[in-house]
Amino acid sequence: MDIPKGYFAIYVGEQEKKRFVVPVWILSEPRFQQLLHQSAQEFGYNHPMGGITIPCSEDVFTDLASRFGAF
Repeated sequence: MDIPKGYFAIYVGEQEKKRFVVPVWILSEPRFQQLLHQSAQEFGYNHPMGGITIPCSEDVFTDLASRFGAF
């Protein structure tokens, strides 16, 4: 799957990981930055799936991203 310019891929989920393509501006959101910090603590900076892995439930992430207007 191609990723449009200005977007990046992330993987979300606690067990099964689902791929999302989100806009880069989401990186400036404080709540998303907290998720990135959790990701760094759990996975380090090596993401073997090729994108950032976020350790939260898909429901939590989609709710958060939709509040930001990312979807």
